[in-house]
Amino acid sequence: MTEAVGEGVLRLVVVDDHPVFRMGMVALLASLDGFEVVGEADDLRGSIDTVVQLRPDVVLMDLNLGEESGVVATREIVARCPDVGVLVVTMLDDDDNVLAALRAGARGYVLKGAGPTEIERAVRAVAAGELLLSPGVAARALPHLAGTRARARVFPQLTDRERDVLELVAQGLDNLTIARRLGLSDKTVRNNLSNVLNKLGVADRGAAIARARDAGLGHHP
Repeated sequence: MTEAVGEGVLRLVVVDDHPVFRMGMVALLASLDGFEVVGEADDLRGSIDTVVQLRPDVVLMDLNLGEESGVVATREIVARCPDVGVLVVTMLDDDDNVLAALRAGARGYVLKGAGPTEIERAVRAVAAGELLLSPGVAARALPHLAGTRARARVFPQLTDRERDVLELVAQGLDNLTIARRLGLSDKTVRNNLSNVLNKLGVADRGAAIARARDAGLGHHP
């Protein structure tokens, strides 16, 4: 059992397979006002189980979990706990890893070695639903994120294909037209739309369109 935390305190989980770094990050977070580390994990399955059990506000996620991938962990966590924000904290600063992490649903990406002020700012931004990248990462990665960053931020629990379908549904297109536009079968479109309704917690197509348009999708057919 974890201790109850005060009102307004952000509950955090730290995932990293290097115990020294993980301990250091936990100590840093514990020293900052308004943060409480409620759990730790060092591998893929442990991270998912810990987050599902504890439902923190933010997960600080390394991308290298031994032989396992923090991107896979991020995707699973976002799918199962869409209200939990994932902040990647890693040594990897190449565009491929940044894009993979954001497409998996991460809301933030900072590099190991970031100072306490940057870490605190990133955690608070992710908890607030914002997207935050380290300056050096953003300068190289943002050109590649055009057209995908905003959509991934709005509904991170959706897969890329589900988001594509939702975008076109929000534009008022019917399933057959969407299928032709995306090169899919009508059945695949229906299945993806069903997944969208379930993940967004809405009852029908009209409600999904309303949610999508409120979030800024579907305005440019």
